[in-house]
Amino acid sequence: MFEEKLLKGKPVAEHVYQKVASGLEKLKSHHVLPKLSVILVGNDPASKVYVGRKEKTSKKLGMDSETVYLPQETSEKELLRMIDKLNADPAVHGILVQLPLPEHINEHNVIMRINPDKDVDCFHPRNVGLLVSGKPYVLPCTPAGIMEILKYYDISLSGKHAVVIGRSNIVGKPMANLLLQKNERANATVTVVHSRTENLAEHTRRADVLIAAMGKPAFVSAEMVKQGAVVIDVGINRVEADNDKGYRLVGDVDFDSVLPNVRAITPVPGGVGPMTIAMLMFNTLTVAANQNGIKLNSSH
Repeated sequence: MFEEKLLKGKPVAEHVYQKVASGLEKLKSHHVLPKLSVILVGNDPASKVYVGRKEKTSKKLGMDSETVYLPQETSEKELLRMIDKLNADPAVHGILVQLPLPEHINEHNVIMRINPDKDVDCFHPRNVGLLVSGKPYVLPCTPAGIMEILKYYDISLSGKHAVVIGRSNIVGKPMANLLLQKNERANATVTVVHSRTENLAEHTRRADVLIAAMGKPAFVSAEMVKQGAVVIDVGINRVEADNDKGYRLVGDVDFDSVLPNVRAITPVPGGVGPMTIAMLMFNTLTVAANQNGIKLNSSH
């Protein structure tokens, strides 16, 4: 009944993969094969699944991909040495260190060590600065994926009030920046709310577009959402369930209660999730082209 309200990520991801495929043809005609190197420290099960998907997708598209598995007890020094090695390898175009890292490793030092030209996550301060100034080198994967969803389903942001719940460097902050940009696909008025915001629901109820990215299962209830709003649910949380796996995936939004009142909503799973990997592939293609002085036609 509510099928038409669902903003599914799969068709949008396919659309991005088509752009990547045509870009790949162009790079291959210049004898360039984009290569993504992913470093995974430790054995976090969710990270392992995600890294496996990245490798599988790269291969499927015809890109080169490798995953460097390092044990949990790897020292920061050893990890930095591995990054130096990949920085120095001209065959490696994109470097991604899977977060979170073990507690004994300083995340900031690791991000700073990656050559910003090979930073496919847009975490390096140089690339964050370029994003904020409206001249991005690459866009952060999940926020860029959300912008692609909004574009694909023809949801205009211009003059609309967008509220972002969450202020992480991975989603919340860059998301707010992309929504604010002075271009035809953005131009939103943006409010960012977080765990210290007073009367949080008052802010979320004013949102024409609500983006939930704080990692709390079913946190956003129907009373927190304006009638006719567009809701983007970035959360992927495991909650206990009576099934073979023993868990099910839910978002940060209480989907069933919110669904009847909204104009559109991303499902979990199957909404934002597929877009993160699609944009990572697009970024790998982009950095490989940039490093070789090749101009691509595809735009975000």
